Amino acid sequence: MDEAVERRRFLGLTAAAAALGLTATMTGCGSLGGDSGDVTLRLVAADYDLTGGDTTKKYWNDLVAAFEAQHPGIRVEVSIESWDDVDRKVSEMVEADKAPDIAQIGAYADYAAAGDLYAAEELLTIPVQANFLAPLVEAGEYKRTQYGLPFVASTRPLFYNQSLFDDAGIDAPTSWAELAEAAEKLKDNGVRTPFALPLGPEEAQAEALMWLLSGGGGWTDATDRYAVDSDANIKTFDWLKKNLVGKGLTGPVAPGKLNRKAAFAAFAKGEVGMLNGHPSLLQEAAKKGVKVGQVPLPGIEGPPKAAMGVADWIMGFKQNGHRKEIGAFLNFVFTDDNVLKFAGDNDLLPVTVSASSRMETEPEHADLRVFLKTLPDSQLPPVGKTSWAKVSENVKQNIGKAVTPAGRPADVLGSIGRVATAAENAE
Repeated sequence: MDEAVERRRFLGLTAAAAALGLTATMTGCGSLGGDSGDVTLRLVAADYDLTGGDTTKKYWNDLVAAFEAQHPGIRVEVSIESWDDVDRKVSEMVEADKAPDIAQIGAYADYAAAGDLYAAEELLTIPVQANFLAPLVEAGEYKRTQYGLPFVASTRPLFYNQSLFDDAGIDAPTSWAELAEAAEKLKDNGVRTPFALPLGPEEAQAEALMWLLSGGGGWTDATDRYAVDSDANIKTFDWLKKNLVGKGLTGPVAPGKLNRKAAFAAFAKGEVGMLNGHPSLLQEAAKKGVKVGQVPLPGIEGPPKAAMGVADWIMGFKQNGHRKEIGAFLNFVFTDDNVLKFAGDNDLLPVTVSASSRMETEPEHADLRVFLKTLPDSQLPPVGKTSWAKVSENVKQNIGKAVTPAGRPADVLGSIGRVATAAENAE
């Protein structure tokens, strides 16, 4: 995921193959087997299996088998790559004029800007395209045209260690003041890290955005221009520095040196009272006997207007001219059973309205409902900007300085903001 990614298994497509195939033929282009000749689509996809297993490969293999049974003139070859490598490998393929037909990766905007991608409307039926959740459609647009098709999503609520809260006699916080008070009580009760604040370079841009949104700001303004050093953003980091970091409530590692992976590992060991969580952490914590409570990240005086959402993307490349075949395959990918299967097995969220409605009612997905509840109103990072990769990297390297003893949030955010605006003007 742009923001470090998380994963797991498969529900058995054999019994559902007929139902899945029904949607797969609805490409708006008629039957694709006989009149287009044999076509081989090449798909590069990211590996979501956190355990080193082959659950991602099995998912795609089973899905492809079901698809090919309905479309004998189309074959799909799948290459699974680690998240460390997949974006780079696709970029290298495109630069070498050997683009895949389909890529499931972390970003799409640079390819859209270069004219490499089919638009969503060129690939999907109207019902399939209209079924995506609204914030994900907006995030998938480059210059008001959707090129990035959301594949899976997640949101980030506040996780807390229920046992540590019970021991300290604390209720789940609903405002910043209550969060700071809870952190103080945890510290008084001997908790080493009352609140883990990972502003290290692994995923600082996401951690920061969660706080900016809870303070009524964000990376961009209402006109979608960068507003990194807005008054709301500066006030948010002033509060973090004064009320959490400055009072020793964020643990022994400076936030700018703390990465998300280390924070999650410490939470799963029972060493952290609170942090902004991700669905994948639920199972890891449960394995180690940590009882997790979940609430929306508190805002200044209560629940914020928007939570942060993140998404991974799937896209169709133009180079090989396989628009109809790519469209047939992607319509098949976005059937409810396929969407739900991959999302549920990897502790992530479905990207469509219909699959989300099913997840809300199916008991096996109960743990994901708190995440699901905030997704329709979530705000994603500005992934539709080609400048975002540069801006995001700058945030990763520098935002932690805003809460150091010598740091001034206004200066740090101002510096990041100037680089962001320059990058935006160069787009």
